[in-house]
Amino acid sequence: MKKVIITSILALLVTVWSAMGAPDRQDEYLGLPGDNLNLYAVMKLFQESETLETFERDLNSEDSRINNLDLNGDNMVDYLTVSDYVDGNVHNIVLRAYLNQNESQDVAVFIVEQLRNGEVRIQLVGDEALYGKNYIIEPNYAETPNPGYTGRASVAVVGYTYYDIATWPVIRYMYHPGYIIWRSSWRWGYYPVYWHPWRTHYWHFYYGYHYNWFTYYHSHYRPWKRVRWHRYDRFYCNHVRVYSPTVVVNINRGVYRDTYSRPDRRRAGEQLYARTRPATRSNTSTAVRSRTETRQGQGNTVSRRSTNARSDARQVTRGSTRSATRTEARPVTRSNTRSATRSEARPVTRSNTRSATRTEARPVTRSSNRSATRTVTRSGQQNISSGKATTGRRTTVTAPARQSSNNRSTQARASQRSSSSRQKAAVKSNNSSRRSAATVSGSGKARSSNSKAVRSSQSASRSKKAVESKARTTRRK
Repeated sequence: MKKVIITSILALLVTVWSAMGAPDRQDEYLGLPGDNLNLYAVMKLFQESETLETFERDLNSEDSRINNLDLNGDNMVDYLTVSDYVDGNVHNIVLRAYLNQNESQDVAVFIVEQLRNGEVRIQLVGDEALYGKNYIIEPNYAETPNPGYTGRASVAVVGYTYYDIATWPVIRYMYHPGYIIWRSSWRWGYYPVYWHPWRTHYWHFYYGYHYNWFTYYHSHYRPWKRVRWHRYDRFYCNHVRVYSPTVVVNINRGVYRDTYSRPDRRRAGEQLYARTRPATRSNTSTAVRSRTETRQGQGNTVSRRSTNARSDARQVTRGSTRSATRTEARPVTRSNTRSATRSEARPVTRSNTRSATRTEARPVTRSSNRSATRTVTRSGQQNISSGKATTGRRTTVTAPARQSSNNRSTQARASQRSSSSRQKAAVKSNNSSRRSAATVSGSGKARSSNSKAVRSSQSASRSKKAVESKARTTRRK
């Protein structure tokens, strides 16, 4: 009787454990080569990528720590190519690994389907040889048929709509009218310059690192049991999918089981996560954000107070935009110092120094009211030094302004008078020149006529003398 009770209790415990622990273990441990490529991490990287080229580069980066596949068994990470196969409005983005020069194996495929009204639906399907049958990852769509679905009990689910998927950068890139279908040009023996293979990690190390991301993974993405695109089997499975018989043989021989032989490496993976992404960063980031928000508020208040001295538009835009866009230290320094210097220093110096220089320099040289301007400006300066800054400013600004305006008007009148006098003098000089020319010409004519008369008179006198001399000679004879 006791044995029956004990066996029933053990059976009950086993069933409870299988019901509670099996789903989590099924998502995290498959016992297949796909355990070394976390599709949740791949989906997250795809969501953050801008183009398929950058997605391929980051997927094969050692710093991302996503790719840990070794399908050919050389203890080195395999390079994963990314290629797009289009069928109408559906993009089949295939992740493929080369085992050797003649064999390759599909790892997973993104099914990106554009629906009506710009909606987009996406699923990531793991290959059956590496992940088993119907291993599908998709975002937590808000149209879940079961309204009570919340994912795991300890995870807050983030729901996505089809319109949200359409706003992903890589989705907009693929459905842009100028998009050129991306096909990776790399293959076995031909790899990009920036890529170098590295030794694979044991699965427990890989799991220890990604274990800290599971909360994020399961809050944004979820497993699904069927492919939503109705042409998946007809198009992808029959025309695109590539599989390697060597992978199936290695799975049956247990070649890939060696990756599970070091469970002690899980702690090393957790320590790597703590070094690269420490938990304190989240706390410090929240503290920095709170500080920036408070200091931005202070910067905005200071900038708003300073607008009384200068124009409202410039101070508000400069204070608010710079304090909002800059980081923690810069908003405080720039919003406070610049607003203070522009609102307090410059208006005072302009009202005092410029008015003083204008009233002392210009009225002294060009106006006769020297004593009045100097007494007014000096009295204004004395009032400012004694604390009566407002009255001093008014006197120094209003009186010199009037005097300067009077001086300017007198200067304008004097310039007009001088110009009119110059014009009159020019007219007189022109008239006098004309008269002098006329007189010169008349005198020349008179001189010529006088010279002619003199010559004629001289010739007449000479002729008379000749006649008289002839008459005398005749008489003497």
